Amino acid sequence: MTEHGAHLVGSLPILAVLGCAIGYLCLARRARRRNPARGWSRWRTAGFVAGLALLGAALAPPVASFAHADFRGHMVQHLIVGMYAPLALVLGAPVTLMLRALPAGGGRRLTAVLHSRPARMVAHPVVALLLSTGSLVVLYFTPLYNAATASAAGHWLLHAHFLLSGCLFAYVIAGPDPASGRPGARARLVYLGCAVAVHAVVAQLMYGGFWVNVHAPVAEVQGGAEIMYYGGDIAELLLAAALVATWRPAPRTGAGRGPAVTRYARRSW
Repeated sequence: MTEHGAHLVGSLPILAVLGCAIGYLCLARRARRRNPARGWSRWRTAGFVAGLALLGAALAPPVASFAHADFRGHMVQHLIVGMYAPLALVLGAPVTLMLRALPAGGGRRLTAVLHSRPARMVAHPVVALLLSTGSLVVLYFTPLYNAATASAAGHWLLHAHFLLSGCLFAYVIAGPDPASGRPGARARLVYLGCAVAVHAVVAQLMYGGFWVNVHAPVAEVQGGAEIMYYGGDIAELLLAAALVATWRPAPRTGAGRGPAVTRYARRSW
């Protein structure tokens, strides 16, 4: 590939990020015009744009260059693409925005997709946990990481997996968008706790050199493990905070019925 061609390919992610930002802003403007009284939250817009900015920063130099040359850079990129950017993108509530901006027919079709059986299966917390966190075991303790990073196509597939699985997990745990069959807040906190535990165990095994299959110097692998351990904890704390911030106890509907049972209702953003 020529230098011009390589530069063009490297620019595609940034162009895609800019395209997503423009599309979101156009939908937000349309939602405000369709219902001026209801409008559209600027906090949601800021969250989505911040997520895109994080994604763009992770896929462009100097982070991208660092990730290609050093396993610690890969782990920084992994955390941004797979945890931090997805949380901000999900808090932007893009599905809710589309439902408000689309014509009635398009909204009905989108709702039907969200309530379909395949969508409910993919959005189950166990599936989201396995795809986002469980895949780390397969990635770093088998030859998969070395094979994926040996080519440009493998790199981009890895990025796509981190981003999509991270968005799925953030959506299932704390997304303000509608989700059919989403469990209660307490159950989701349990799933989040499982993700925290898996991240910690993977990072500790990686730091100790147990079963890890990453072709990189020991110092880089240990540094990457530390970044995963501490950076993952911060991201998961932010995800827990998002879950708590978007839910509140619903008022009791009756008196004298024994011990109160706490229910959760979505807080309006």
